[in-house]
Amino acid sequence: MKEHIFDDPSSLSHEDSQPTFTRNNVECSAPKVQPTPDIEKKYVHRVYDAIAPHFSSTRFAKWPKVQSFLNSMPRGSLVLDAGCGNGKYLGLNPNCYYIGCDISSPLVNICADKGNEVLVADAVNLPYRSSYGDAAISIAVLHHLSTEQRRRRAVEELIRVVKRGGLVLITVWAREQEDDSLVRKWTPVSVKYEEEWIEAGSVVVPPVTTTASSLECIPEGQEYFVPWHLPYHRAEVGGGASADAVASGFARKDDKKSAVVYDRYYHVFTEGELERLVEGVDDAVVADKFFDKSNWCIILEKT
Repeated sequence: MKEHIFDDPSSLSHEDSQPTFTRNNVECSAPKVQPTPDIEKKYVHRVYDAIAPHFSSTRFAKWPKVQSFLNSMPRGSLVLDAGCGNGKYLGLNPNCYYIGCDISSPLVNICADKGNEVLVADAVNLPYRSSYGDAAISIAVLHHLSTEQRRRRAVEELIRVVKRGGLVLITVWAREQEDDSLVRKWTPVSVKYEEEWIEAGSVVVPPVTTTASSLECIPEGQEYFVPWHLPYHRAEVGGGASADAVASGFARKDDKKSAVVYDRYYHVFTEGELERLVEGVDDAVVADKFFDKSNWCIILEKT
């Protein structure tokens, strides 16, 4: 099974590579992927690399809807988990086979240490050949992609890598949180930040303000920095990566909570946005859609 997974092994190390695949017996090249925006490199990739062990220790509960989806797979199904994190869903249904991937190599290493078959890969440029898996899942991944183009490309990749009739489950954070007080702890990404990072690709890091006054009136936006508190005893504040992150201004200390705080970038989805995103995606129809645990969720079927 391992010998024929990939379209092009070079895609593992080049984010703008163009893997080839076959559609209707014709070899095609996937659309070229633009370089990863700096906001994702710094506030998604770099953050998860820094917090991976602590993040993994908090991720063990399985969402019932995801469990139901995976348990519904026929015996012998191959399930691809794009953005597998610490691998909590890999192997959930023992009657299926799983291959996971994630952009964070520390998280992939955690999965590998558990005996899972995993690799480092980008959700917008999956290294699997077309029509390879029986099903695919993308759990809490798309909201870390900073442009609509990249989010749509990630959906297209999920559809590409499953067989005809295969199902794809996608979940994303909702703007309509069941506990709206959680949103008050998030910092809105400013319009200036969006212009400098997403449009112009500037490498200038704007100041991140998290004072109480700055959170009193959060606009109904969709771009946020969501804090992750890494406890001092896990953060090597006297030295090491977290100390360097604090010194450079990338992270900050919260002495009241005895933690180093990292900000993660999120684009939270509004009602109906996920359905609009998948509209027009080739070879896909909506099989189901629902709201679950402050997440918008959709199941697509490859036609």
